[in-house]
Amino acid sequence: MKAVADYVDKGARLADIGSDHAYLPTYLVQKNEVVFAVAGEVVKGPFEIAKNHVAQANLKENIQVRLANGLAAIENVDKIDTIVIAGMGGILISEILEAGKGKLNSVKRLILQANNHEDTLRQWLTEHQFVIKAEQILLEAGKFYEIIVAEPTTNEHPVLSANDLLFGPFLSKEKSVIFQQKWQKELNTLNKIIDRLPDEQTEKREEVLTEIAKIKEVLQ
Repeated sequence: MKAVADYVDKGARLADIGSDHAYLPTYLVQKNEVVFAVAGEVVKGPFEIAKNHVAQANLKENIQVRLANGLAAIENVDKIDTIVIAGMGGILISEILEAGKGKLNSVKRLILQANNHEDTLRQWLTEHQFVIKAEQILLEAGKFYEIIVAEPTTNEHPVLSANDLLFGPFLSKEKSVIFQQKWQKELNTLNKIIDRLPDEQTEKREEVLTEIAKIKEVLQ
């Protein structure tokens, strides 16, 4: 949570979608980093828990907890300029953004934390005039998470190479220890797959060998 919070600008009007007990909005309001936040939950149980958490913190004036699907939690009067969607797969985050893209017109920053299919998410961002401004990779409880910070751009279609989509334009340059751990693990998995693939499955073998070559190159 702290890693995501660090990317929220002071004074932001925040929407946290899939808010996990409203921990992030509560933390940021208590630190006087944000003055107003929406915590969106799509399931009744987590919605009630988040609502109780906000009430116990005496922050009902600052944090609106709403039961809604994705960006439907955001209302025009909220004047939200920063959206956080964390702890989901890249495909689901892309689907949430796609379904709610009408709510993105006034947004200045997206802070997205994906635990898989980050390439799909980067592709969506570039196709919808968002440019990636920062990235961070984390390892928590044996799972890898990538934080992608994106902002709207006037460029019609920001271009990312195939490698940038897969590995991340910032992460692949920094090549942190965690980044190397993630892709070494993926490389080990692909090597096991190629060992088991029969020679006659030419197309599949070529596909896997191409992925292996890409990973080896980025790890150099």
